[in-house]
Amino acid sequence: MPDSPGHKVPRAVPSVPSPVPPVLPVRSARAETSGTAAAAGSALERRLRAARATVPNYREVGATADARLPAGYTQLRRRLHLGHGPEVLSRAGRFVLGWGCQLGTGFAVFPYAPAEPGATVLLRLGLPGSRWPRLVIPCRVVWTVDEPDRIGFAYGTLPGHPECGEEAFLVSMDAAGEVWFEVVAFARLAAWYARLGRPVAVLCQYLAIERYLASVVRAAAGPGPDSDTDTDTGAPLPK
Repeated sequence: MPDSPGHKVPRAVPSVPSPVPPVLPVRSARAETSGTAAAAGSALERRLRAARATVPNYREVGATADARLPAGYTQLRRRLHLGHGPEVLSRAGRFVLGWGCQLGTGFAVFPYAPAEPGATVLLRLGLPGSRWPRLVIPCRVVWTVDEPDRIGFAYGTLPGHPECGEEAFLVSMDAAGEVWFEVVAFARLAAWYARLGRPVAVLCQYLAIERYLASVVRAAAGPGPDSDTDTDTGAPLPK
């Protein structure tokens, strides 16, 4: 169930239903000892409960659904062509709703479930060679859309996130059947360590966006014979 009311993107009633197959969780191939898993799970559960009790740390919740982004933030719009036809839309949309962009950029998502309005999640970024996360980032899904020609969602930042703002991921198909992926974001640095290391933080943001785009391109193309992606979600399998 959602943790708090989400913002559903307004849209005219679609003419032809085109359901997206349900997204199933990516299963980790790495075994953990029960003690380590229990300790990590307990800590994450506590942080998740704390995050669910908070509200977004910015005022313009849901603004990524608007044509005009709010002033006072660094704004971003990146759009690229994925291919043609409903199958491309379905593959890419399923990947996006299953947090494929984040998983493909190196984040873990806790608790894992397809994006749903109002859901609170912790994005975790660990260090190479270490199973313990160094950074735990609380976020909330603020809107989703799942229609015959548009599939995607947006999440906003919660207290404890190094930024404040919102990021949206939308796959759409135009009247000619061409499929596009767009990332829309507005944000400003919030945490002291992010402001102190602003050049590094900006570079990390740029690299993350590039990896978002690349991961969706791969998902839209479909799995190859030697694919290292989950066949249910299109998201990369853990190494």
